[in-house]
Amino acid sequence: MSFNHWTLFDAVSNKVPHRPAIQRRDEIISYLELNEKARKFATFLIQNGVKIPAERNSLKTWESGQDHVAIYLHNCKEYMEVTFGANAARAVPFNVNYRYIEDELVYLFNDGAPKVIVYHSTFAPRLENIIDKLHKSPVLVQVKDDSNNPLIKNAYDYDRIINETEAMSSQELAKITGMPSPEDLYLLYTGGTTGMPKGTMWLQSDIYTASLGVFTARLGVAPSSIESIAEASEKTATSVTLPLPPFIHAASQWAAVGTLLAGFTIAIPTITDRLDPQDTWETVEKFKVESMVIVGDAFARPLCKELENRRYDLSSLVIIATGGAATSKEIKERLLALIPSALVIDIGGSSESGAILTNISTNGSQISTGDFYPQPGVYVLDDTKSRILRPGDETIGWLAKGHPIPLGYLGDEEKTNQTFVYVEEMRMSILGDRARILDDGRIELLGRESVTINTGGEKVFAEEVEAVLMSHPSVKDVIVVGRKSERWGNEVVAVVESYANQPFEEDQIISYVSARLAKYKVPKDLIKVDQVLRSPAGKPDYGWARQVAADSLT
Repeated sequence: MSFNHWTLFDAVSNKVPHRPAIQRRDEIISYLELNEKARKFATFLIQNGVKIPAERNSLKTWESGQDHVAIYLHNCKEYMEVTFGANAARAVPFNVNYRYIEDELVYLFNDGAPKVIVYHSTFAPRLENIIDKLHKSPVLVQVKDDSNNPLIKNAYDYDRIINETEAMSSQELAKITGMPSPEDLYLLYTGGTTGMPKGTMWLQSDIYTASLGVFTARLGVAPSSIESIAEASEKTATSVTLPLPPFIHAASQWAAVGTLLAGFTIAIPTITDRLDPQDTWETVEKFKVESMVIVGDAFARPLCKELENRRYDLSSLVIIATGGAATSKEIKERLLALIPSALVIDIGGSSESGAILTNISTNGSQISTGDFYPQPGVYVLDDTKSRILRPGDETIGWLAKGHPIPLGYLGDEEKTNQTFVYVEEMRMSILGDRARILDDGRIELLGRESVTINTGGEKVFAEEVEAVLMSHPSVKDVIVVGRKSERWGNEVVAVVESYANQPFEEDQIISYVSARLAKYKVPKDLIKVDQVLRSPAGKPDYGWARQVAADSLT
């Protein structure tokens, strides 16, 4: 499926020009409008020096031959306009985590070397403070928001660009930059749970096959060609998807872009700088959302609580897809009790693999957490990462994915060669997750090696302990980490946020966990905090939790 994203989007939008592409509040952006605004932004990029890409076959797997566009925005229509506009100009858009502090932004922008940075006004003061620290001076484009911050010096106003630029046609753009290619890059920065952010580079055709193309399945045709997808989109009624996490998060971005490449509609909540459960369900109700994307218990718990206090018409909602963090059995059961007609689909994967694992739960079914059905090309490797384990082998190994996978990490030969390796003559992505392959071929996902705690010679997977603690009625949120211990080397510690209306009895919670886990996995200490810190995408901030655990001894 050698598809270029702009070429596919252009073909689809020409077939369904008047269909809603993006809906938010009372605003509807049609495919015709989204296409035109994308071409206007592409024209602006070319006018500001975006150049013809280098041939892919002349580059190393960690090298980019294209100009980059950094997207430093909350979820909004402009995010998609800039994404497809960059694609149309054959530049490479990439995500910027808006929770990053100044030093992290300096690292990210120097690593990603954007030709252009598009940012919301609310981030202008932070960006202005670091511009002089960047190795290359980017073109700045400011998108208005409620902050009313003035334009940074020499920055362009996004609305003015869109209002005053005469859009080139796709053919005119291609004459300048060359024909869009399936080998044009898709770049996604991942911060993970440890270390500095890494730019994961995919060929556009490969990320489409790995993740984005799943939304084409709703069209009922095999995606054999761009023409077949475009024609099917014209004949198929629209379906509305709500990607709830920030577009900086892989699962949400894949849902948004994949939905638009299939000719369907995405909805965006009114409130986008945080999760607002009431606004979320009002958005589902207003736009008749059929599928939504969330991130584990961090999103599902407050969404359940809102439904338990107030009624909404959710009869349109068919699929609740959750990824990026674990969703506990208890929370799945609550969701399905509240929305009996829905499917809850756990999706496992990463920026280095795409979506590769699924676990589907329905009302009345046997619900489980942590075991998944793998997509083709998903493997568990032995501890040496040199041999594929077969079903029924009880060895704990490493989760891996074969083709299609990324080219590598932008500008980093060493990390590229560490993560993307050959095993049994196949190039694979080693994902950093510990796993076991079961007798029936399902994969039991145990947790990230980077947050595994070695205590007294035993390995404890933080996510397993977190899942048990999250099922306790007093625990609102939790992160489990290791802390230095004279006796154990490291000891298991839980940083806990409790519900205000529930008693926090440490001995009772420890007894609860002891009845469900082996003794060495039970936390030696519970540290109560006002709020557990997570990323905008709902991922736990393990660095912060480790510091809290260490500080508790001083």
